[in-house]
Amino acid sequence: MKSPYLFGLLVLGSVVAGCSNNSTPAQPSTTSTSTLTATLLPSSEVPPVAGAEAGGSGTATLTLTATKDSSGNVTAASLDVTVTATGFPPGTTLTASHIHNAGAGTNGGIYLGFGLGAGEVTFPNGSGSFTKQNVATTADQANSILANPAGFYVNIHTAANPGGVARGQLARAQ
Repeated sequence: MKSPYLFGLLVLGSVVAGCSNNSTPAQPSTTSTSTLTATLLPSSEVPPVAGAEAGGSGTATLTLTATKDSSGNVTAASLDVTVTATGFPPGTTLTASHIHNAGAGTNGGIYLGFGLGAGEVTFPNGSGSFTKQNVATTADQANSILANPAGFYVNIHTAANPGGVARGQLARAQ
């Protein structure tokens, strides 16, 4: 005859084994905000802008909100952008604005567009600004920009300068 104790031990062992959890408990994520800026100048474009729009300038302020895992890696991100410009000819209309991936003095491909529609922003007096909020940003884009802001630049485009009218490398705000 088998012992009732042996049966009880087998049942208890099965229950304990079924309740074990070998995975690491999830660590809470954190959210951080980083502010990046760029001084936009026609002379920083490659090649430098000449003509009527060469006297303009601007600033870009980017606020990157990132959710990070316990290892500090960005898992989700969003971007708010404000661009202010001055000194352009009255009636200047922007056709696009984005972040490009290249260092100073080198042109790079579009890395992250701001969603600015052609003709959406006009500077009636040659000055003005626009803001875009919650620009879709991937975790990989955010990680890359935060790891090396100077490896990216912001520029604005016009019909007269479709390759870019004013450009500036990103830098962390002080």
